[in-house]
Amino acid sequence: MDNPKITNANQLKDWAKDIFKKNSFNMIDVSAKKETFRRALAAGEIFVGEQVFNMIKKDEMPKGDTIKLAEVAAILGVKKTSELIPLCHPLSIDHTATKIILNDNNNTLEVYCVVSAVAKTGVEMEAIVGVNAALTTIYDLSKIINPHLRIDNVRLLVKEGGKSGLWKNPDGLPKFLEGII
Repeated sequence: MDNPKITNANQLKDWAKDIFKKNSFNMIDVSAKKETFRRALAAGEIFVGEQVFNMIKKDEMPKGDTIKLAEVAAILGVKKTSELIPLCHPLSIDHTATKIILNDNNNTLEVYCVVSAVAKTGVEMEAIVGVNAALTTIYDLSKIINPHLRIDNVRLLVKEGGKSGLWKNPDGLPKFLEGII
């Protein structure tokens, strides 16, 4: 065997960046980043009207338990995020949970989805897709009773980890989260 040439990383030209940096889509290069704990919380709501709201509350919806199905949909959405968003990195998710709150005062369901992972990039998109999967599932299960539905106010509430540290939505957090985060 010939003497192998030892090359350090600084001597290597990143030919991939030179070839693909113009006129092309690309995922952000996170190869040099360190894995850190990442967590994100997203929220959104759906207006379903009084009839559907009461049916959901009493577990009388024709297709089954709307809340439980929406929670399962959120988990599936979180897990499939990189398949749905073209430049999103696939991540190994360590935890996800969904909470759905029924609001009697305006016949809405609020969906909250938290996602965490030890990764090189954040989990914001996974949390947002989880919320949207739950909301669209509620929509699908409700449209048979009332097609006048509205999904609204999907947003990132909190993200933490990486070099940015903790970020909270400047519009504020729901009251039940105040003092916790």
